[in-house]
Amino acid sequence: MIKILLLLVFVLVLAVPFYNHAAPVLFGFPFFYWYQIAMVPVASLLIYIVYRVEHGGEK
Repeated sequence: MIKILLLLVFVLVLAVPFYNHAAPVLFGFPFFYWYQIAMVPVASLLIYIVYRVEHGGEK
């Protein structure tokens, strides 16, 4: 059931009409670009969480 987080990452990145805006601007980057940049660590964190839950005690 935790693998739903992977679907969340997929939806958040591919839902372009929801973040296809120029405003607000952050450090000179339009929202469209800084949203994608911000999604990299978010996606990495969610993938790590799914991995740790699925393979918690294995080494």
